[in-house]
Amino acid sequence: MAEIAFDDFHKVDIRVGTVIRAEPFPEARKPAIKLWVDFGSPLGVKKSSAQITRHYTPEALIGRQVIAVVNFPPRQIGSFMSEILVLGLPDSDGQVVLLGPDLVVPNGGRMY
Repeated sequence: MAEIAFDDFHKVDIRVGTVIRAEPFPEARKPAIKLWVDFGSPLGVKKSSAQITRHYTPEALIGRQVIAVVNFPPRQIGSFMSEILVLGLPDSDGQVVLLGPDLVVPNGGRMY
């Protein structure tokens, strides 16, 4: 992978938010969950569709803090408009494990 300048890294706005609502997304092509994530002021609540059904249920996600890119353009996923990209890492089977802080931090905090 090519090196990037530090200024390029600063162009990606990565923040923490709390999942306040989560629902199954059965009409998605691949199994997914719809998420509503609260980033606090001034960003507010943003939506995402995430293919995270292997390790997570909608009920278990409520109240969980996640890390997301908040400055990508919105993307239509079927009937749902995804506004953020929730970040994760692959487990040994390539399934998503969500990234999040190990201590509670204020919503909207920017990664640095």
